[in-house]
Formats: sequence, structure tokens, C-alpha cells
Amino acid sequence: MPKYRSRLEEKLARWFELNGHQFEYETLKLNYTLSAVYTPDFILPNGVILEAKGYFKPEDRRKMLAIKKQHPNLDIRLVFQQPYNTLTKTSKTTYAKWAEKYGFLWAPAHAIPLDWFDDLNCNGN
Repeated sequence: MPKYRSRLEEKLARWFELNGHQFEYETLKLNYTLSAVYTPDFILPNGVILEAKGYFKPEDRRKMLAIKKQHPNLDIRLVFQQPYNTLTKTSKTTYAKWAEKYGFLWAPAHAIPLDWFDDLNCNGN
């Protein structure tokens, strides 16, 4: 028997089986898109977008990945209050490591690189 995500799903599967009903469990995968609007925190004159994060919630991480995927031409950089906090209590991944993994430049809030504000050189981290 497959592993079910909830007790309700498990109970239903057992009932289907006991009553001779055929079924498939989680075999269909459907892509979907949620429509939303992103409002950047700060936009610098050079076009660099700064997104400030204290607590970096899972929904914020999903949002940032979706925006990056749908708008690859935007230069979005993350400014963390505590970049070395872990994503969860049990995770070893810090906010900073997450940003690096997904190709976001980042900086601690107290040490934003000055060249991020430079019209001519906005490639530094």
C-alpha cells in the first residue's frame, strides 16, 4: 500500500479497496499558475531591485523563484536582516545559502555593497 499524505486519504483508500473500487493515488501531475502581483520594496535608479527580508517565509521563497523564472531580465537582490538564519529550525540552509543556490545576489542589511547603487557597476556582491 502506498504512503498517504493524511489519515483521511488512507481511510478512503482502505474503504475503496474493501469495497472493490479501483483507483490510482497521486499519479496525475498537473501544472498550474497562480496569478499574483509583485511589488518590489526598493528600485534603484540603475534598475536594481532590492527585496528586504526579515523572516524569509516559505511563500516568499516561492514568490521570489516564480518572479525570477517569469522575469529573468530583472536584477533582483535580497537584503536580509539575518542572512545566517536557517530556513527552518531543522534546516541547515541559511537565507544566504538559499539565495546563492537560486542565483540571487544578497547582502546583510547593515552592509549593502555601495556598488549596488552605482549606475556603471552593479555586478558586485
